[in-house]
Amino acid sequence: MKLTTKGRFAVTAMIDVALNNHEGPVTLAEVSARQQISLSYLEQLFGKLRRYGLVESVRGPGGGYNLAKAPATISVSDVILAVDEPIDTTSCGGEKNCFEEQQCLTHHLWASLNAHIFTYLQGVSLQSLVDDARDRKSPSIHVVKDLRKQNFDGERMNLNSLATSVVNVSA
Repeated sequence: MKLTTKGRFAVTAMIDVALNNHEGPVTLAEVSARQQISLSYLEQLFGKLRRYGLVESVRGPGGGYNLAKAPATISVSDVILAVDEPIDTTSCGGEKNCFEEQQCLTHHLWASLNAHIFTYLQGVSLQSLVDDARDRKSPSIHVVKDLRKQNFDGERMNLNSLATSVVNVSA
């Protein structure tokens, strides 16, 4: 699949804006610092995202970017298409001239994969990615301690006398 850093960075930056715009517009400098994406690259991406209607810019002091729509209504495919990123696994770019100016034997396979990828990305909302990111910030870690003891021969003791405890630790 020809999904380059352009599409990946655009999706990452949109998640960052959605996560951090609770106190107003988010500057690209802040996104750049948090996500380690070049500021000039973000400026190019956000110009395209703005023209596509996914973000709105706010000028002046305290300015930056806000989402133009609710994150639940923005799909990953919207973001990728907004930055002119093709979703294509064919070797011919969909031109059907893969092999000696004709369609190759596997063209339908790759074209079908394109359709499945696109359908999947249409079904993934920015809101679901924001929710996932928030959940990962405060994970519940399960630590399993093996309290079984070994006897002097190194063999495990009877299962009835063994205990395994699970301790929940919140980060």
